[in-house]
Amino acid sequence: MKRYPQGSVFYRNLHASYPVIRRGRGAYLYDAEGKRYLDASGGAAVVNIGHGVREVSEAIGRQARRVAYANGMQFSHEPVESLARRVARFLPFPGAKVYFLSSGSEAVEAALKLARQYWVERGRPSKRLFISRTPSYHGNTLAALSLSARRHYQETFRPMLAESVKIPAPYCYRCYRGETYPACRVRCAVELERAIRSAGQENVAAFVTEVIGGATTGAAVPPPEYFPAVRAICDRNGVLLVTDEVMTGMGRTGKWLASDHFDFVPDIVVLGKGLTGGYIPLSAVAAGKELVDVLYRKGTSFLHAQTFSHHPVGCAAGLATLDVIGKNRLVARCAKAGNALLDALMPLLSHPHVGDVRGKGLLVGVEFVEDKKSRRPFPRRRMYAEKFLAEARKRGLILWWNTGQADGVDGDLVLVAPPFTVTAGDIALLRKKMDEVLSVMEKSA
Repeated sequence: MKRYPQGSVFYRNLHASYPVIRRGRGAYLYDAEGKRYLDASGGAAVVNIGHGVREVSEAIGRQARRVAYANGMQFSHEPVESLARRVARFLPFPGAKVYFLSSGSEAVEAALKLARQYWVERGRPSKRLFISRTPSYHGNTLAALSLSARRHYQETFRPMLAESVKIPAPYCYRCYRGETYPACRVRCAVELERAIRSAGQENVAAFVTEVIGGATTGAAVPPPEYFPAVRAICDRNGVLLVTDEVMTGMGRTGKWLASDHFDFVPDIVVLGKGLTGGYIPLSAVAAGKELVDVLYRKGTSFLHAQTFSHHPVGCAAGLATLDVIGKNRLVARCAKAGNALLDALMPLLSHPHVGDVRGKGLLVGVEFVEDKKSRRPFPRRRMYAEKFLAEARKRGLILWWNTGQADGVDGDLVLVAPPFTVTAGDIALLRKKMDEVLSVMEKSA
């Protein structure tokens, strides 16, 4: 373990020490000292097929030996052609076109550019504004960060961020109106129409949204009526609907896309994370043929390009990942294991500081509160989530976390998102370790 400033690595946290990981297998990581960690969050909800899958590493090596790089502005190649066809099969619109990039943030940026260019090519250049939700997270590049609602990420860079419009997320545990479903009549969806009319529908390009919440709302699942209502509002007002499935796509919620759980079709879909199971960076933005045809008929190009677009090795890794998912029926397994995971974690509600357990598939959030009756969060100065994670890591348990979801400052939660190969024994161990950590935390609360 090295700590700044002794080492040469520019770590994100300059005051932290990190174990050196040597190898991974299945749902486990092993550090240089031989300690085993249950990777119960799949890194950052990335590892879907498990660590150490030989088929993927061998596919990466084969492609790198064949041709490691071909410029996407000058050439095509078999991996990108094949992967685009494979991904298009589970997309919800006919004739899908898929553009591959490296990270989720990049893909969100590309989606925003595509939406903006679509309206310009349609002769409606005033449509420049994007609406997103609070809380939410869409990435750390500047346009993606502008759409996000993480105050602690944004504050330093606020003068650099683009103008955007925010509406409340369908975060039922912390309803912005203090109501409960179904008596609320899903008023959070109506907020979209109000925002569009306030900004002027002639100025709004798209509504950009997570389908099931990621780390920012801890796997909050919207009511079933929410997205059909949102789709109808977008259609009435001539606004594109962009779904950010970077975390929830590729089977994480028990279906290929989180949108498959709801009765609606988006206009643009963003993918990432599980596209290669973490073996190599790869993301994608996809749209239906009708949308892309607008650019085609104008004789223009998509005004976006990056050096590593359509990377051959990345696409080969994506193909191998899809092969592993298909051969082992991992999306169906994820749905079944997700039910078992939620059943195992629900009893955590017996602990005095566990306010809510929620999720879909192998994406489950556990939210902590200081007072359960009022749902009052711990004050940020207590750093509850960070201490929980540190205590969990001591016990060989890795989780993901977020803070500030309650009011932009206070609030603590952890995200559980293990590989789809997680076993009943792994889930039992996860539950046991979380119970242990919560017991320790209660003594110091």
